[in-house]
Amino acid sequence: MTRMIAAFSEISQSYRAVFCDLWGCLHNGKTAFPAAVAALRRFRAGGGTVVLMTNAPRPAGSVVAQLDRLGVPHDGYDLVVSAGDAAQQAWVGGAVGRRVHFIGAEKDMPFFTDLAPELVALDAKLPACSFVPVAEAEGIVCTGLHDDLTETPADYRATLLLGKTRGLTMLCTNPDIVVDMGDKRIFCAGALARDYEEMGGEVLYFGKPHPSIYDLARRRLTATVGDIPNEDILCIGDGPFTDILGGQTEGIDTLFITGGIEAHRFGPEPTRPDKDLLEAWLAEQGLSPGFAMSHLA
Repeated sequence: MTRMIAAFSEISQSYRAVFCDLWGCLHNGKTAFPAAVAALRRFRAGGGTVVLMTNAPRPAGSVVAQLDRLGVPHDGYDLVVSAGDAAQQAWVGGAVGRRVHFIGAEKDMPFFTDLAPELVALDAKLPACSFVPVAEAEGIVCTGLHDDLTETPADYRATLLLGKTRGLTMLCTNPDIVVDMGDKRIFCAGALARDYEEMGGEVLYFGKPHPSIYDLARRRLTATVGDIPNEDILCIGDGPFTDILGGQTEGIDTLFITGGIEAHRFGPEPTRPDKDLLEAWLAEQGLSPGFAMSHLA
């Protein structure tokens, strides 16, 4: 049974660290959520450690720069771990080759250039990365759509079919299907990866709910504050099949933010989710978050 709470402070004392999602929990791509920022700052002031765990396809440094632009203060978090961070290790390691067909926006180019220190030396020993048409590629790197404000996955069907026909592996740096940017719902790399798999193509995923991002988060958390066991960590997020499923799979408690991408399922008022609708829908999906609240506060 999922326990509804009104404030994070009702349960925060039971945890030493949180893995908190960004889009839908801390901001909407355009504006930071003041109540969520305040909740995380209070948790840190009480001795907790905040790891912002995001499916953003860009490395942590680029994510921090975005948070700065949105006005999220640095005292609201300790670490940022992104799907881009996790995927970089596989890309540099040669998972899809160095001649790649890149599907993504210009803003995602730091994935190839802003490497973690431990990857710089390895990258320097390898042939330079080149971006080529899908007909000439060794593999596909997908960070999202070229223009997520105007395009849909259908625009990529021909490219994906050719990639599948050539037997190319896709490296998906963001498993999210959609996010809400302000009032507009946009598609993410996960939507293209889903279509590619449905065609019979092979996809390597990095980000929630897949293990690599949790492994990376634990390593960085341990390096920062020492070992914290799973029972002392809470996953917070609005993505049922990323944040909540990932936490469940990892054996970590979860807090479901109902007012995010699934808000329409739980009644007409996002700030007052209908508990019966919530419980029925969670049961249908096989999900069992320990806690739920409309918005992080």
